[in-house]
Formats: sequence, structure tokens, C-alpha cells
Amino acid sequence: MNIYFCGIGGVGIGPLAEIALDAGYTIQGSDKNKGIVTQHLESRGIGIDYDQSGAHLRAVHEQQPVDWFVYTASITDDHPELIAARSLGIRTSKRDELLKTIVEEKEMQLIGVTGTHGKTTTTAMTVWTMKQLGIPVSYSIGATMSFGPSGHFDPNSRYFVYECDEFDRNFLQFQPELSLITSIDYDHPDIYKSPDDYASAFRQFIDQSKWCILWRNDASLVGEIKNGWVLGNEDTSKISLPGQHNRNNAQLVVKAMERLGVEGDVVGAVNSFPGTNRHFEKLAPNLYSDYGHHPAEIAATLQEARELSSKVVLVYEPHQNVRQHELRSQYTDCFELADTVYWLPTYLTREDPELIVLTPAELSANITNHDSVIIANTDSKLWENIEKARHEEALVLVMGAGTIDDWVRKKLAEKN
Repeated sequence: MNIYFCGIGGVGIGPLAEIALDAGYTIQGSDKNKGIVTQHLESRGIGIDYDQSGAHLRAVHEQQPVDWFVYTASITDDHPELIAARSLGIRTSKRDELLKTIVEEKEMQLIGVTGTHGKTTTTAMTVWTMKQLGIPVSYSIGATMSFGPSGHFDPNSRYFVYECDEFDRNFLQFQPELSLITSIDYDHPDIYKSPDDYASAFRQFIDQSKWCILWRNDASLVGEIKNGWVLGNEDTSKISLPGQHNRNNAQLVVKAMERLGVEGDVVGAVNSFPGTNRHFEKLAPNLYSDYGHHPAEIAATLQEARELSSKVVLVYEPHQNVRQHELRSQYTDCFELADTVYWLPTYLTREDPELIVLTPAELSANITNHDSVIIANTDSKLWENIEKARHEEALVLVMGAGTIDDWVRKKLAEKN
């Protein structure tokens, strides 16, 4: 099969392209810009063009017919390459449909990890644990890791571990052999119009799974579970990872290994998990970066930070204005474990132009420790305050899914 990836440098599409290559398919693609992912794929012999006018796709198709055109969720219906693919009669889809096909064609059992919070870490933790126990595993994860690429296909693997994203209802493409559900907490209001709509999608995902493992609080949102284990007051005392949310996620992995009949020191393997990038990732002494941008994630990550330091400074960049209109009322006690909160303007993406952009002052107005909030911007003054806090032995946590991580990394590079 000849597959063409539009947006091949993306964090979701790039690993899938590499998986498809290792699975024996012919791969090529395009992107707007060169980057780390495209450079890596090109080093593996994948042809990538940086003109997305449609001309390259037509030329490729004329030379060797393209069987499948896979595109990212950010591609709109008027994208030139998508228009060209449809006019040429090429099969088109987003990434999940292709991944499902690969798993089925290679006769692997899918382990799907989903949830509002913690799915990336739990997916990576599952892969890490299986690797440590000598179990061949194929996988796809929405983050970069220190112990392997984001996507990998092992021809000897029986299992495929996949981070099933609920955004755009993508996870409903799959019927996993085993599903791990880390949390259910209303999110993506641009896709799900109500908490009930959101919970119903998880209910459907559970019903499509052969077996599932989830926590009691989440099960209460979706109804009776007949095809799985509902965890309650589990003993996580043997799990030494920092952060109660990490220990809870690790417990899901332990139970998953039990369900699969895996032998060996599962807890020991879990406890050695090195983490993933952008999930409480240590960038420098007293400086951490986290992708979280939801009140529940903020509270959980601050709790983890408090286990490591008696003083915590948070730099928070809200994500997506349409989401902030939904989350605004939830910004109350989730910041209480931060001594100081530097609140940045919202990172704007996939926005409704009719919605008023909420200001940092409006968003932070109701938090319980309001006196700790300082309205800020990514400028030299903020960096001075970060450096001062680090020098005073505070743990500084920069949090958000927008530009804050790149900004801090660039500041560190300039310093060094």
C-alpha cells in the first residue's frame, strides 16, 4: 500500500508514518515546514515535499498511484492537497482509520489508553513496563520520550498500545482488546456540547472495548460496567512515583498487566518509569515544564510539585479561548498549592471569532488564593522573576499547551 501523509511533521502523524514504514508500507508526504520530525523521517528515506499546493501529490500519484491520503485534524476541507486527493479518487481519512487498519492487518491486540487527563503518561508507562518485562510491543504516543520514538512497530509484537484521544471523537474508531481509562472530566467544549455528551462518548468507547479498567468516580459518570474492573480504594503504597495522579495511573498499568497475565516485577518496572517530555519534565534545576491546561491537571501537578518542594511558583498559560469560557468557573481552589501564580494571556487556537477573548484578570478573578496572582507576559521581567525564584530554591513550574514551553527552552539556551 502506498500512503501519503499530509502534515507528516506533526506529533501524531509523524509517528504513524514511521509505524507504517516499519509495517512494510510505502510512505511519503508533505508539510508546511521542516522540523525535527521531518528531518528524522527523511533520514529514514521517506520523501517529504514542502509545497502543499497539490502539485506534488499529483506528480507522486501519476508516478505510483497513492492508495491512501492521511491528513491531520488541523487540515480544513479547502486544503489544496485534500482537494487534489479527492479529485484523484484517492481514499482519504484522518490518522486513526489507518492505524486501525494496520492493527487489524497485522493481527495485533489493541490496548487503548484514554481519559481527559493522564492518557499520554499512562500510555508511555504501559509501553515502558512492557519493555522492561521483555514483552515485544508496538505503540503510538502523543509525546516524545527518552526511551524510544513516539511511534514504533515491532513485527514480533502481539500488542499495540495506543493513546486514544477523545478529541474530535477519534477514539470511537477503535474496539480495543483492553482499555485503560484514566479520568473522565468534561473537556473539548468545541466538540462535545455538554458533560452528558462527553460522558456518552466514553460510554460508547467502553462498550466497544472487550475489557476495560477505570476508577469508581469515573464509572459513576457512565453507568454500570459489566466488561471490566472498577477500581476503588486501591493500595498504591508500593508505587514510589511522585504525584498521587501518577501513582493512580501506575495502578491502572499494574492492573492491566494482571489482566494480560504478565509475569515479573511489574511494580518495580513501573517505579522505574522515567516520564515523558512536557509532563512534569525537568528542564533545569528547580525548573519544570508541564502540558497541563485544565483545573484538574493544574491541581494534580501542583500536588506533585509540593512533594518535591515546600515553595512552588507557577507560570500558567491558558489554552484556547473557547475552552476558557467553559473552565472559567472552575478556576477556584486548583491553584492553592502555588505560592505565586504568574498568569499569561490565553494561547489562541481553533477559536470561535464571535467569542470575546477573556483576559487574565477575568479568568483569575475567582481563584481562592487571588492575592498570589500576578498578571504577566513572556518578557524579560517574567524571566527575571523565574530566575530569582529558582535562586531562592523555589520549584518553578511552567504550564500550558501553547508557547510557554518553547519560550522557556529558548531562554535556557540563551543563558547557556
